[in-house]
Amino acid sequence: MKAIEQLLWSIALPGFGQFLNKKYFKGSVFILLEFLINMQSGFNEAIQLSFLGKNVEAAKVIDYQWLMFYPCLYFFAMWDAYKDAGGGKSMYSSLPFVFAAYFVTVGLMYSPHITIFGIFFGPIWLPMLSVIPGAIIGFSLKSLLTKLDRLSNKKQEHLSLPLG
Repeated sequence: MKAIEQLLWSIALPGFGQFLNKKYFKGSVFILLEFLINMQSGFNEAIQLSFLGKNVEAAKVIDYQWLMFYPCLYFFAMWDAYKDAGGGKSMYSSLPFVFAAYFVTVGLMYSPHITIFGIFFGPIWLPMLSVIPGAIIGFSLKSLLTKLDRLSNKKQEHLSLPLG
């Protein structure tokens, strides 16, 4: 339960989960990076405009070069807080976070150019929607690789049994 709490606080603001884990230096670094990227990219203004349905205006205020750093910072901070709190002990636990970060980054890159069913989602909603396929692929790969590891281990155990 503690790991989920740290994960949720890290979703609220990168660095908060680290503070709860008593990793103050790391938490401070994440918060400072969050503020730097946020301010340089115009992220808060774009969020505000997007929530008001002004996605075209949001796309105009974003500095994409700065905002490209955000998905990796955001998902790494979540993973780090979750892991430090005792979560993510199984193999490949980081894959949902990694693939979500990757897909959000790609969604951000394509956001100024894509409409879906005639709707322009812009630099906030399209990357947020991109979390879904990223997480699904990450969880699927985690499951597949875990099963392959189990099969491989069973095969090795079978081969190493003494013939008697």
